[in-house]
Amino acid sequence: MQPLNRYLISLSVFILLSGCRVTTISSSGNNSSVVASSVSVSNDTFNYNNYAIILKTYVNNQGLINYRRLQSNRHLLDQFNQSIGEVSLSNYESWNESEKLAFLINAYNAFTLQSIIDQTPIKSSIRDIPGVWKLRKFKIAGQEKTLDNIEHDTIRKEFNEPRIHVALVCAAKSCPILHNEPYTSEKLDQQLHNQVEKFIKSSQGFRIDKEQGKVYLSSIFEWYGDDWKANYAAKEGFTGSETERAVLNFLSNYLPIDNQVYLRQGNYRIDYLNYDWSLNKQ
Repeated sequence: MQPLNRYLISLSVFILLSGCRVTTISSSGNNSSVVASSVSVSNDTFNYNNYAIILKTYVNNQGLINYRRLQSNRHLLDQFNQSIGEVSLSNYESWNESEKLAFLINAYNAFTLQSIIDQTPIKSSIRDIPGVWKLRKFKIAGQEKTLDNIEHDTIRKEFNEPRIHVALVCAAKSCPILHNEPYTSEKLDQQLHNQVEKFIKSSQGFRIDKEQGKVYLSSIFEWYGDDWKANYAAKEGFTGSETERAVLNFLSNYLPIDNQVYLRQGNYRIDYLNYDWSLNKQ
């Protein structure tokens, strides 16, 4: 047997035994004849390899998505979303809290991507898709749920983790950016921490204007502010309602000392930023 043949056979056996997936993607997002190994992001509970490839290929460092390329080469997203539905409820319930939460965040974001590319032509805003949050159902862990079911009836009810609001992406420019790697149980806390930092540094998330005596907050903190009260209720300092003070108390942990002091003194007015619902596309 020729050395090259022996090498190819050995390589094939290694791939089969190790469970590696070999995936090819060209710069245009289509299949390529040049073989490259896939991104490996998996744990004992669920395999995120396909989703990792999707995020690295179609999401840039600003969290903007190339929906048109994804739409024309959607097979990995369809496979990944199908795998979400194939997880049994009993299997899901055996996972720990971090495993469940990472799975749910990834599922929500992947189903949102699917909702956008299922439209032809692609809409200029997710709000132009009828029933996108309340009517359209997806299979997840042996059940059928809408995006609202996943966010409000599952995540917000079962997990005391307000940082999910910077991780769930609603496909709008004023949303937090889509993290370009899957959330995993092992890195979840740090990933959520990083998402908060990115969001409040953006013009869409948070801003202090000391000259005008104003603090600007994303409308997300107005819509879901109550989720911060359990862990960040402020007995003193800050300004605004009980909910607003809890949000400001939370945000102060991510700010320089001088801005922390400014927020605690409370000598400012709170305004909410206009929300841009146009699509977060490249």
